Amino acid sequence: MTGQDTGAQPRPVAIDTMGGDHAPEEVVAGAVAAFREHGVRLLLVGPAPRIRAELDAHGVGGEIPVVHAEEALAMDEGALASWRKPRSTVAVACHLIKTGRASALVSAGTTAGVVATSRLRLKAQQGVMRPAIAVTLPTRPRPTVLLDSGATADVKAESLVQFAALGTAYAQVALGVERPRVGLLSIGAEPAKGNKVVRRAHELLASGQQGVEFAGNVEGDDLLTGKVDVVVTDGFTGNVALKTMEGAVRMAMAELSAAIRSSAPAKAGALLQRRRLRELRERLDSETYGGGVLLGLNGTVVIAHGASNARAVASACVLAHDLAAGRIVERIRDQIAATRTSRFGRRHAADKGDRDRGDRDTGPQPEQPPAPPDAGQ
Repeated sequence: MTGQDTGAQPRPVAIDTMGGDHAPEEVVAGAVAAFREHGVRLLLVGPAPRIRAELDAHGVGGEIPVVHAEEALAMDEGALASWRKPRSTVAVACHLIKTGRASALVSAGTTAGVVATSRLRLKAQQGVMRPAIAVTLPTRPRPTVLLDSGATADVKAESLVQFAALGTAYAQVALGVERPRVGLLSIGAEPAKGNKVVRRAHELLASGQQGVEFAGNVEGDDLLTGKVDVVVTDGFTGNVALKTMEGAVRMAMAELSAAIRSSAPAKAGALLQRRRLRELRERLDSETYGGGVLLGLNGTVVIAHGASNARAVASACVLAHDLAAGRIVERIRDQIAATRTSRFGRRHAADKGDRDRGDRDTGPQPEQPPAPPDAGQ
């Protein structure tokens, strides 16, 4: 992470210890690694007796605060879990952010549940119509940001324009790119290619009035070439593209591993190139990138892979800490303000009114989560 250094230590990162296939053991182990090796300040949210026992096993009992929460979002639960479990670990972590006791949330739980709970509790930033999940692709000479990768499947052209603004702010903070180049994912490089939403988004972005450095359309085979710094698409397309790339990388690495083991000369050649092969494995390993970041809310939310091990959780904690230190929420607020033309603003006002009415119509707010205990209790 090469983002802006504010010189001030951000508030602790809240960790959903019960999210993920290997919770809480791997989650706590990863949190301890982030605490010991990177100095990340943490609040662990989960069933206090069990989490404190895990911390004691790592020899850090009393050093990392624990916030009690008995409920957890199961990995097979969807968006309705945000209402069914108002005192879940994710809901309590969001409450810590809202009350200023935490700067960010890290969870390896169900994406639908984490997104829905975060949207309900933290709310969208002013001017943001829909949030988006940004992921980092292992391109050269530097990583590429892809969004949305699964938060919002159906979008309007104006939402894609906002995703360009969200991605621009994220690339500035996470990658240290002062003026990120933004590409719009389509089926051809020409402006007339794509469906109606993509063509309209291209028209808006190409107008030069959106405050982003628009580089035109990019195609699927451009995703891993580093042609642009930010690739924008809807959540359905982005999620399919991301999982396709993940599967292709796994297959390529498996084939490479099999080829290396196929003969004595191949093994000898791999031994001579072990440093480069290690670097390649590190660059293509999703565990080093920390996970996706839900952008556009009044708080930073990092969603790690459900199968995350301790190393992946530690990376997610470091990412959340660095984004908070780089004031990503404020950077997004400034970037969104720069993209709002008068027409864009009127559309936003209508959407915000609909969203506010929807919030009021969905029923009473859940109870407030309990206040966190002091460290070491």
